[in-house]
Amino acid sequence: MRRLFLCTVSALMLSSVTEAKVWMPQMFQNGMVLQRNQTVNVWGTADSNETVTVTIRGKKYTAVAGNDGKWSVQLPKMKAGGPYEMTVTSANDNAETKISDVMVGDVWLCSGQSNIDVTVERVYPQYRDEIDSYSNDKIRLFRVYTEYTTTPQQDVKPTKWNKVSKQNAWQFSAVGYFLAKRMFEKTGVPQGIICNSLGGSPIEAWIPLDSVKQIPADYYDKYFLYTDKEYVEAQTKANQRANDVWFERLNSTDPGVGENWTAKDYNDNAWKTYNQYDNAWARQNGKPVTGTIYMRQHINIDKAHAGKKATLLLGTLFDMDYTYVNGKQVGVTYYQYPPRRYEIPEGLLREGDNVITVKFVNKYGMAHFIKEKPYKLVFGDNDEMALSQQWKSRVGAVMPEMLGGKVNTQNQPSVLYNAMLKPVAPYNIQGVVWYQGESNTGDAKNYGPMLRMLKNDWRSQFNNPTLPFTIVQLANFMEPSDNPQQSGWAELREQQRLEAEADSNAALAVAIDLGETVDIHPLLKKDVAERCALAFENMAWGKKNLLSPKVVSSTVDNDGNVTLIMDQEMQAGNMNEFELAAADGKFHNAKATAAGKTITISCASVKHPATVRYAWKHNPIKANCRGLKNNLPASPFEIKVK
Repeated sequence: MRRLFLCTVSALMLSSVTEAKVWMPQMFQNGMVLQRNQTVNVWGTADSNETVTVTIRGKKYTAVAGNDGKWSVQLPKMKAGGPYEMTVTSANDNAETKISDVMVGDVWLCSGQSNIDVTVERVYPQYRDEIDSYSNDKIRLFRVYTEYTTTPQQDVKPTKWNKVSKQNAWQFSAVGYFLAKRMFEKTGVPQGIICNSLGGSPIEAWIPLDSVKQIPADYYDKYFLYTDKEYVEAQTKANQRANDVWFERLNSTDPGVGENWTAKDYNDNAWKTYNQYDNAWARQNGKPVTGTIYMRQHINIDKAHAGKKATLLLGTLFDMDYTYVNGKQVGVTYYQYPPRRYEIPEGLLREGDNVITVKFVNKYGMAHFIKEKPYKLVFGDNDEMALSQQWKSRVGAVMPEMLGGKVNTQNQPSVLYNAMLKPVAPYNIQGVVWYQGESNTGDAKNYGPMLRMLKNDWRSQFNNPTLPFTIVQLANFMEPSDNPQQSGWAELREQQRLEAEADSNAALAVAIDLGETVDIHPLLKKDVAERCALAFENMAWGKKNLLSPKVVSSTVDNDGNVTLIMDQEMQAGNMNEFELAAADGKFHNAKATAAGKTITISCASVKHPATVRYAWKHNPIKANCRGLKNNLPASPFEIKVK
């Protein structure tokens, strides 16, 4: 019945004439972008043996539905242009579906986990003027909404194609937005972006089950736990109830609720004052407080700003917060990563004393303010008032950590492929941005084979064996270290690099210089999009853009000096974040110098180098190996030397 409902909704969205029996997936609706210079697939269902006719640009193309009701039409290659109207008619009942405002141009699939899912809204402060001033009805964005299932689906959830404007671009992938904008500026042809992603999703969720079987790990066996609906429903219900009980207990024992600690006039004179970055406020008896912690700050508002609308920027916080201004709730965020940008309505701020109260709800770990983020009031565009780092603090309810053991059905093998990828294919696309990996850093050794499977499987689904992939490499993240370290993040970056270099239809967008120490979601998404665009121009159109520098060869001389030859001239000078190891595999910091295409590396502690590696850390923040002409960073790497 659920499938029937989705089909009915889809048909209603498409049809402008009558209740057509012919059905097509969500991809085929008003405002869609078809891929230029490719034979275009159009498909759907009808009554068995029914003749279906697709008309576009004055030409008709027919197909007969099989016994299973499935039909498909291949439109010949078309040059960029539009808008056009497409009609789909069925012979048996003379029903007609009209699809208007059809453009022909380039279509890009943006997929992966949260960093490709980061929206234009999230990065808006970084690119305010550019976003505010830009609209383009030739750029269309199509978001595939979250769904996961253990069986392959025919269609995605109801959605639509949106034209780019400030108002409707905010909820779409920032990388996709800037990629389409860059490609339009370069080509002048319509651009379509399909955003098909889910935060926190591991790569195995995007691979079909037959491929999962080949992974030398327990992924395949784990899948079958989630085919038992009773098990999943029971576990999900139990965990939801456990969470509900936790919050019920929290609210019933929290003195801050009964005594209204968020009120403007509450007397907080007895509260202790702490610096927000001194985590003493988040501890009790030497242990992190799980439960609620209230933070209050008094701010003085002058007459000129009193009563005005403002935006309260509270950086990012761990973990959950309810935030109040003068006793009125202005925002709530349920987990750590989203930036806190809370709107203060007109009339709420008063002349004189005002109170900001942040109620931390900490389910596990230790509550804290994230450093290197903005904490201020903003009036208009540039009128800012910095908040003090000093807050009055008091612990509310103290609770045990929230129970774990959640059933994460959405992260299981194949479930996102079944529900969000397979229904989209074989819609014609020009290329894929794959931006994922954070969720697989604990099993980096299996990532390379899984990435290879994903590329091969998707190319098969899209009927394009040379479909270009740009793989966005993991950015730098977490606390920097001056010493060599074992790093799952570095190991996964290496798998991404090797897979890209081994595939003539894949490229690497290096992001090792775009990350943030304190945020797994760096904001410089335009830079990511620009690097993806350079790669796609090479793969799709045969351009010769210089990409991130690569190692061509490596040698070691009798004095233990390692020489790397790069594929392009490098910025000259001393290079950081290089390490050498002898046959024992113990790495030591090394000196490195670049000149022309050559990098020379040495280390007094390693007389007979066997391996050289670069930027092999969670956050190699000092990495500075860059191309001379394009200023792009070299990828982290580990290479055996001879």
